[in-house]
This record gives sequence, structure tokens and C-alpha cells, in this order.
Amino acid sequence: MQAPEFSADLYREIAEFAHGTPSWVHTVAEIGTDAGLLLFAALFVAGWWRARGADARAMGLALAAPFAVVAAYLVSEVSKSFIEEERPCRAVAGAMNIAACPAPGDWSFPSNHATIAAASAAAIVVAWRAMAPVVLPLAMLMAFSRVFVGVHYPHDVAAGFVLGCVAAPVVAVVLVRVVAPVVDALRGVPVGVMLLGPRPAGVSGASLPRMSGAGVAGAPVPGGAVPGGAVAGAAVVPEADSAVTMPDVMGGVVPRRGPRT
Repeated sequence: MQAPEFSADLYREIAEFAHGTPSWVHTVAEIGTDAGLLLFAALFVAGWWRARGADARAMGLALAAPFAVVAAYLVSEVSKSFIEEERPCRAVAGAMNIAACPAPGDWSFPSNHATIAAASAAAIVVAWRAMAPVVLPLAMLMAFSRVFVGVHYPHDVAAGFVLGCVAAPVVAVVLVRVVAPVVDALRGVPVGVMLLGPRPAGVSGASLPRMSGAGVAGAPVPGGAVPGGAVAGAAVVPEADSAVTMPDVMGGVVPRRGPRT
């Protein structure tokens, strides 16, 4: 594949600008991509820890994030082998690349680094939206650094970024349908609780009042409070030795008769 002329021209301008920056900027740009990936890995761990107190779907998204990134990377890597675009540091005459040019056969389009950075950011945002203002600019900076050091065209990193932002969320949302039930099941055993956290406590309904010597049966009692301090709306069967009064009958309580003597 031949790189578009507009992208080659933009590459020359960025590479020339980068070449004129101080040496410490070159060093930061070279190691910045790998350092950023380590930061994303740390955020994956932080997301898992945070999800230990959340529901099964939240934990499922946290666990699916790294797998979504791997899936996006595989799509990028397979695409490179079919498209076979030469690196600009070899294809562009007079290229002033800062980083060493990758070996022949290590194709340029799309950028794997840009794909991984964007996929990591997108997967984290799906599971932890509050991190979007942090991870998305970081991913864009990491993608741009590949052009800055001279090993990718601008369209390489743009395509990789779009690929990562699309593929990772799709894979994460699909995976969570399988992972969430597994998380819920594992939270029922001690090892699962240790790794995934306990099931969040649900809101329990109010229990019905318990009367001495009698169960709860029948339809709800209409009206307000009933004799004996029972809660309104609960049908209460009086004890066998209780006297049946007019208020009992008016309240709709059917007396339970004892054995005849």
C-alpha cells in the first residue's frame, strides 16, 4: 500500500519539527508510549479493585477490559499483514526519524501502538466513565508520539486510534454477557469472594409481623391498625384461645374454632 501524499507531507513537517526539539524531549517521546501502556495496565488493576464493591456487570466489564484490548490488537496486527504499507522512515526520502526504524516486514498501517492505547482508554471508559478525561487525552498523546518519533504516518495512528475506540468497547460489551454470570457464581464461594468481592447487599423487604401461636394467612386486612398491635395490611389469625370480639368480625378476621368439648 502506498501512503497518501497528504499524510506523507504532514509526516515530513512533524518529523522536521520533532528533530529540532531538545534531546530530552526525544527521550520522553521514545519511552512515553511504553510508559503509557504501563499506566493503562495499572488502571486495569485499579478498575478491578474498584469493581470488587460493585455488581457482577461492573466487575465483568473490569475483567473484560484487557481481553478487549488484546482483541483490538489482533485485528490491527492481521490488518497490517494484508495491507503491507512500508514504514515512513524507509519510504520517505530524507526522513528524520528520532526512534530507530523497525525492521523490514514490520508494516506501518495501522499503528499497533495507537490501537492498543485507544483500546485501553476506551475499555477503561466503558467500565469506569469518570476516567475519560484522563485516559482519552493520554491515548491521543501516545498515538501522536509515534508520528513524532518518525515511525508512523499520521493516517496510521488515526486509523489505529479509531480501530481501538470501536473494537474494544464492542468486545467488552459482548464479553460481559458471559463474564457477569460467572462472576456472580464465583462470588458464592470463598475464593471468588476473595478475588471478586462479595455480592452487593440487596434491599430487603420488610418482614411481616409474627404473632404468638399463629401464622400469617389469607388476604390483607382492609383499613388501619388491627387489634393486638399488628401492622395494617397484614392478615392475622388470632390464637385459638382468644376471644372473638365484634371488632374482629368487622375487621374481616375469621375466627379459628378449637375442638368441641
